[in-house]
Amino acid sequence: MDFGKYVYRTLRGRLRYRMTSQSMLFLLFLSHIASGQIRYSIPEEMKKGSIIVNIALDLGIDMQRLRSGQARIVTGESIQYTELKTDKGTLVVNERIDREQLCGDITPCSFSFDLILENPMELHPVNILIQDQNDNPPQVLYPVQTGGSLVAEMVPRSADVGYLVTKVVAVDVDSGQNAWLSYKLQKATDRALFEVGLQNGEIRTIRQVTDKDVVKQRLTVIVEDNGQPSRSATVIVNVAVADSFPEVLSEFTDFTHEKEYNDNLTFYLVLALAVVSFLFITCLVVIISVKIYRWRQSRILYHSNLPVIPYYPPRYSDTLGTRTLQHVYNYEVCRTTDSRKSDCKFGRAGSQNVLIMDPSSTGTMRIQSEKNILDEPDSPLEVSSLSFPD
Repeated sequence: MDFGKYVYRTLRGRLRYRMTSQSMLFLLFLSHIASGQIRYSIPEEMKKGSIIVNIALDLGIDMQRLRSGQARIVTGESIQYTELKTDKGTLVVNERIDREQLCGDITPCSFSFDLILENPMELHPVNILIQDQNDNPPQVLYPVQTGGSLVAEMVPRSADVGYLVTKVVAVDVDSGQNAWLSYKLQKATDRALFEVGLQNGEIRTIRQVTDKDVVKQRLTVIVEDNGQPSRSATVIVNVAVADSFPEVLSEFTDFTHEKEYNDNLTFYLVLALAVVSFLFITCLVVIISVKIYRWRQSRILYHSNLPVIPYYPPRYSDTLGTRTLQHVYNYEVCRTTDSRKSDCKFGRAGSQNVLIMDPSSTGTMRIQSEKNILDEPDSPLEVSSLSFPD
């Protein structure tokens, strides 16, 4: 494909630049004015506004030409990663460039655009190569790291030296040497029993398994990449040294239950301590508040100048300030049978008189009779009222 056809297809499809058919034909005849493609290489994850290069200086274009030619960048991508500063002739980062997001597994990773000037028309294709940076840690694919359950690899007690227990599988989305991974055994229940392949991540036995080896073995493997600085990931591998599955199940089930029991016990102890402390503080505050309230009430009554009004129960009145006397008394009246005789005759049964305190006068009582025998005509004695001196 000659350069004229390349310019035509670029301006029509990829650049999406609206021009007349006459202009297109004109460009075909004047394709000699277009320069060759220039390339730049930049690292990924550059900050927005960072200067990539002084493109005007590289192309030999002065500032006056940039302004008069209305220099601009045209790209067929949905995101414009670069921007042209016409006042300085520099090319700067317009959007954050993530190599993994832009190209994925494709290497090398790059994107292109065109610098266009008018009057006269100039076309400068530009290609930007993205250099990978070690911005992603390794990802462990196997063994799968679960939250609560325990996954263990079984090793029979009859296993020989070099027995393959399992293999740690990890990947790195970076490219180049940043994606080179190495495996190291960081911790182990018995470091003299297992080893990890540096390049392949295979876990193998390095001695004969004996009956003295514990059933539950725990290995901690670190996966590191080759970047600068390097990034790493940690994986836990559980190994069961046993000949039968029920033995493995019982051992790891007890371990899980014991861990859950300890966690629950700690939680309930902390909760009980918090509840007891809250109740104690609440009772203490209530007791102190009641004491303070009673003390304040006693102080208020002690300093008060209000008169004290005594209270007397109903049907009682004060007599001479010393004793009480009921308002109503029942009594019997005796009288003489004859004014000339001295013997007395008691009233008949059923004749009852009542002594009632008169509320209108102090110390005065009157007599009221349901059947007053003194009202008989032949009675020489008449009693109308009784008065008690004050």
